[in-house]
Amino acid sequence: MKAALRLLILCIGLFLICPSCTYKLSLSGSSIPPAMKTIRVDFFENNAQLVVNTLSTQFTEALKDRIRTTTSLSIVRSEEADGVMSGSITDYNIAPVSVLATNPNVAPIAGASQLTITVSVKYVSNLDKKNNFEQSFTKSLPFSGDINTQEQTLITAINKQLTEDIFNKAFSNW
Repeated sequence: MKAALRLLILCIGLFLICPSCTYKLSLSGSSIPPAMKTIRVDFFENNAQLVVNTLSTQFTEALKDRIRTTTSLSIVRSEEADGVMSGSITDYNIAPVSVLATNPNVAPIAGASQLTITVSVKYVSNLDKKNNFEQSFTKSLPFSGDINTQEQTLITAINKQLTEDIFNKAFSNW
């Protein structure tokens, strides 16, 4: 028991003495280099064939909010940011995933549909080039009924999933 207590005290002491030897760790599980203080998040244009007018702004702000709420990084507009995220929305798609059986004289009706959003992201770390990446992220959610009554709720939920994946790729090396 005394050996375990000594080991615990030693570990705590080393952690307190040498905090600069580690990466910043947050409750989100991210590991951000200690020298990284700023990030620039560029506006993500909507280049999808099907365009929702507010999607670019909603996604860009959701990504900024994800960074703001879980890190101590400052979001800046400067060209000299420690990291830069840029990209575009490349696909916004609504597709049926099941069809209701209907009368042979009536066109088939979608029983359930799926909203899919794809975002292409380029992340450049000006501090550590090995963390750079360029990748597409895709998320989908099923829905039934009219898209117009659910679209904003679905977009918000998909944006949350997309920003989580992008954040993890950039800052958690997943």
